[in-house]
Amino acid sequence: METKIFNSTAELDRAAASEFVKQVTLKPSSVIGLSTGRTTGPIHQTITTMYEQCPFDTSSLVLFALDEIAGVPKEYSGACYTMIRNEIADSLHIPDERLITLPVKSEHWEKDFDSFVESIASHGGIDLLFLGLGTNCHLGFNQPGTEFSKMTAYSWMMPELEERIREETGITDDTSLGGVTLGIRGIMNSRRIILAAKGAEKAEAVKKMIQGPVCEEVPASVLQLHPFCTILLDKEAASLL
Repeated sequence: METKIFNSTAELDRAAASEFVKQVTLKPSSVIGLSTGRTTGPIHQTITTMYEQCPFDTSSLVLFALDEIAGVPKEYSGACYTMIRNEIADSLHIPDERLITLPVKSEHWEKDFDSFVESIASHGGIDLLFLGLGTNCHLGFNQPGTEFSKMTAYSWMMPELEERIREETGITDDTSLGGVTLGIRGIMNSRRIILAAKGAEKAEAVKKMIQGPVCEEVPASVLQLHPFCTILLDKEAASLL
């Protein structure tokens, strides 16, 4: 695990975006996994700005979303598919057939999980995966306690996130919400991983991830075992190291 600390979030975003561009330049047919949220959104914007300033070949690039919210409309602005499409896929001219996502609704989750994994594998596996870090050290929707052996997972979501989604969508309590995600085993199968964390509110999680024991109660701690994982931090997120 390599750790890099930046003086500002803008510097961090540029460093992460540069790794994306470098990967696609060296291998135009790369399979790159993306996460959504306040940490990665600015990284996606920086990538699109770089593309606008100096276009690179994306004609065979494959993107996939790490996770998805289960139980919401696909068109919901907070759905991972919609966020990835709006933040980066449209700008890089990636059609849906080269944007692999988990479904928001399903009557056969296990079958859809298998299809998701098989689709990634059919394109050659994950070349580069971008991750954010949850305050409770979750990766995607791999919440504390998720088994490391899982290729995919269906999980609960943090109460404050569920409350916000219900307010924004009008989905009532009689409809269950959850999270579906590439599992820890799937994450660890990536050839390279870049995780970004920003802000003082992530400092405790960063410390547990990097300096704590590797255990399922701290999902991100498993990254200590990955041979090619880079952690990008701003000064505030690194303040407890």
